[in-house]
Amino acid sequence: MRRRLARLAGQQPLGAAGAVVVAAMIVAAIWAPQLAPYGAKDAAFAPYAPPGPGHPMGTDQLGRDVLSRVVWGARLSLYVGLVSVVLGVTLGSLWGVVSAYVGGMTDTLSQRVVDSLMALPPIVLALSLMAAIGQSVNNVIVALTILLTPTAARTLRAVALAIMATPFVEAAQAAGGSSARIIARHVLPNCLATYTVLVTTNVSYAIVVEASLSFIGVGAPPDEPSWGGMLTAGTQAVETAPWMIFFPGLAISLTVLALNMLGDAIRDVADPRLRGGLG
Repeated sequence: MRRRLARLAGQQPLGAAGAVVVAAMIVAAIWAPQLAPYGAKDAAFAPYAPPGPGHPMGTDQLGRDVLSRVVWGARLSLYVGLVSVVLGVTLGSLWGVVSAYVGGMTDTLSQRVVDSLMALPPIVLALSLMAAIGQSVNNVIVALTILLTPTAARTLRAVALAIMATPFVEAAQAAGGSSARIIARHVLPNCLATYTVLVTTNVSYAIVVEASLSFIGVGAPPDEPSWGGMLTAGTQAVETAPWMIFFPGLAISLTVLALNMLGDAIRDVADPRLRGGLG
């Protein structure tokens, strides 16, 4: 196992570096109560205190420790990113595969719905959804799920159409296999590589969208330790307390970069034919 991991790391050094950063983020998210020096909402210190021994990343406008909020923000970002991507990509994958298998007018109407959803700019669609359902962390997940579903449906439909043209699927149909059995045993397993690629490459996208929504005030509530919300507070004191915008911005940049590098490596390993085909 160690030799295999070492060989993969040698073949994908950027992916290995990304995996290390992602692993650190996961550790911070899971053990945030133990790693964070203080609570994410503890306003018990002097406002705008610069970075120092007691507060390595300083404090914000309410006297909350920035380091603690960055660590707790990893939990929120990972929660929103993973849950929304798994839900959105899973629903979209099932939608696309079933649509491709059924075909006919059902497939045509299904794709027109996908076209309608994809015609809107993603951030505009996300803003519209948040305005309709209200501001909360779980509502951000709902909006991101709706945002990610049509893209996954379009991608997996194309993959399913190619798989359905293979001899083993035609043989299963000729043998009288039911549609549900053929989809479950032959089509879906062969879509797993593409599904994995979509999940890994879209987590960083979901984190950026969540941060963007929180930055403009329609995502997570202001008291939640969202990296985007922390950036908003930092812009109001960029001259007097630049650390308020630097550290959450650095956290977003490193996380997104690491997830993209890891996603590219997983894509290349899972299916070399997809290399350079999905971004």
